[in-house]
This record gives sequence, C-alpha cells and structure tokens, in this order.
Amino acid sequence: MSADPYNAEVRRRFSTPTYSGDAEISSRRSGQGVDIELSATLTGERVGQMRFRAYGCPHTIAACDLACEQLEGQPLSMLASYSTDSLMRTLSVPVEKTGRILVLEDALRGLNSRLE
Repeated sequence: MSADPYNAEVRRRFSTPTYSGDAEISSRRSGQGVDIELSATLTGERVGQMRFRAYGCPHTIAACDLACEQLEGQPLSMLASYSTDSLMRTLSVPVEKTGRILVLEDALRGLNSRLE
C-alpha cells in the first residue's frame, strides 16, 4: 500500500480544479470540517454551467470538481439523485472521510431545491 494518501486524480483536481468559481444560483453547506458552496445555471431542464467553492482537504476539493464535471449538462433531477459512491472509489476517498463527501451530497440536494 502506498504511503501517499492521494491518488493521481485527487492531486490533479486539487492542484488545478477546472470547475472552481461561481455561477448564477448557489447552495452552501458546512460540516465535518468542510465548507462547500455549489452554484449552477439552468438551461431548460438541464444543469448548465456548474461551479464550486470549497474549504477542505484535497479529497473534498477533488470531489467537488469531479461532481461538477459529471453533472454539468445533465437533467436537473440528477442533482437530487447523485450518489457519491463511484466518486469515492475514483478518488480513493478513505472511509473516515465519508462524512465530508456527504456534505457535498447535501449541497447538491440544496442546489437542486434552489433550481427547481
């Protein structure tokens, strides 16, 4: 097992997040030592531009960036049903950080409510 707690995907997304910034409508959630603000535009019934601002560990930043990438252009309903399970596997998020990633899920559901 590697002594490095962050895989290459986490390191890339943490060092140069593509989706960092602001969009039109936002939702903010805090807890578990993280603060996440997600924002998006709406294009018809689809998520338009998706952005985030986050305070947290590299896994949290990378998770926000990946979620924005996966959700941009998707039907609005995906915000409410998005599951972070595959995201946690892709980023090799340790189980002890699950609570931080669940804050991301809460922020997504809050954003969905604001966009509906």
